Amino acid sequence: MNVEANAWQGCPQLSLITIELRNDSLGTGASSDDFWRRIVDTMSDGVYLVDMQRKITYWNKGASDISGYSAEEVIGRACQNNLLIHTDKNGCQLCLHGCPLTATFGDKVGRVMDVFLKHRNGHRVPVSVRTSPITDANGRVTGGVEVFRENSAQIAALEKAVEMEQLALIDPLTLVGNRRYTEKVLQERCDNFNRRGEKVVVLFADIDRFKAVNDTHGHDAGDAVLKVVARTLANNLRPFDFLGRWGGEEFVAILTNADAARAAERCCALVRSCRLDWGGKVIQPTISIGAAVCQPGESPVALIARADAHLYMAKQTGRDRSCGP
Repeated sequence: MNVEANAWQGCPQLSLITIELRNDSLGTGASSDDFWRRIVDTMSDGVYLVDMQRKITYWNKGASDISGYSAEEVIGRACQNNLLIHTDKNGCQLCLHGCPLTATFGDKVGRVMDVFLKHRNGHRVPVSVRTSPITDANGRVTGGVEVFRENSAQIAALEKAVEMEQLALIDPLTLVGNRRYTEKVLQERCDNFNRRGEKVVVLFADIDRFKAVNDTHGHDAGDAVLKVVARTLANNLRPFDFLGRWGGEEFVAILTNADAARAAERCCALVRSCRLDWGGKVIQPTISIGAAVCQPGESPVALIARADAHLYMAKQTGRDRSCGP
């Protein structure tokens, strides 16, 4: 039997050890078997061997520590029989579709994948796995070896990166895009318009008499109104449209290939229909909107300025209405 555990970059144990098991070099019988088992059992990584039916023939201590399954529980069982239930990040069961060991049997090529295995206690454990073929003296595949290690730290780092990105792009109160994110999206949409002619509509919205809400009901009420307006607008935009908080009580919606006037009137009507119960009183917010459609060669700054000018007109002519484009 020839089993080779190739170097795993970044893993001190596997980068220093290449296990070459040959009956003619290590002797025969239990002494040879015990020798390499003792070596592999010192590793913190999980290691298990399977035959061509993917029946588990060896299970080291590291595999038990990571999975919660003892060697006695798994040896003799097929790895695909609802044991570890490897899945990818989308929840697809790799034991049924896309098993790396099965693929390795076919082409003798090792594979590295990030997957999730089922712990004995039922929860999912993120692991990196590496598969390699087991061959006999004639090069014929007789089974496979899988080495796996927890990558919880890697997953946590990725989640932290996403969280930090969200903190940088999302307004924490209203959970829509912040000013930075809005400017970024607006630049991208204007670039698309100039390259491909996709119509870009900007709706610059401002909550009417917002200062009066804060003065009469308090800043908590003002925050609640901001949330109500943001959620109302966001829930009624198309999936590919965008809403961001420009600052204070101002919001910017960026629409693609939309009827600007109709979209603005719909947003006004939707907010007008909102009711917020606060301390026994009803707050009924309204918004004024300035609409503008991007012109050829127009910069995002100029586009926003036109929408803002239309917003001023809406305020001057009575509020709770839209002007433009």
